[in-house]
Amino acid sequence: MFEVMNEDKVAIIMRGLPGSGKSYWVSQYLDTHVKNVGLEQAKAEVKVFSTDQFFVNNGIYTFNAALLSKYHQMNLTAFIEAMSDGVRFVICDNTNIALWEFAAYRAAAKALGYKVIIKQVGIPSNFAHQQLCANRNRHRVTLNSIKRMATLFETIDHI
Repeated sequence: MFEVMNEDKVAIIMRGLPGSGKSYWVSQYLDTHVKNVGLEQAKAEVKVFSTDQFFVNNGIYTFNAALLSKYHQMNLTAFIEAMSDGVRFVICDNTNIALWEFAAYRAAAKALGYKVIIKQVGIPSNFAHQQLCANRNRHRVTLNSIKRMATLFETIDHI
């Protein structure tokens, strides 16, 4: 966990395989933030954006690949609108496997004066981590799919 609560405006972009613990990390961060600033203030200061939320209907997650592009665009739009509205902390809680998947989030945050933090959870190339992700992801992503995603995971040391 790292401290960013004293920053003026912060955009955190999560990265990791399904089941790596990205959403858990976010919930732990929010719990800490809420304790530090209080519930009502935290609600106004922090917003989390996840494309997965658009696949939930009546509490049931139903993935539809045909809607993925549309939902990613809706998520990005909501993220940008929150920053335009002055939300202090915005968090993009997607897998962001490839650099292009979060480039627009990063560019928008920088353009709007936000400090951008990229938070990777886990080591995608580690087979034990891949197995852990397959066992605990909430969306029944198979180990084979997670292995394939791990091979596509791009490092960010050059940006």
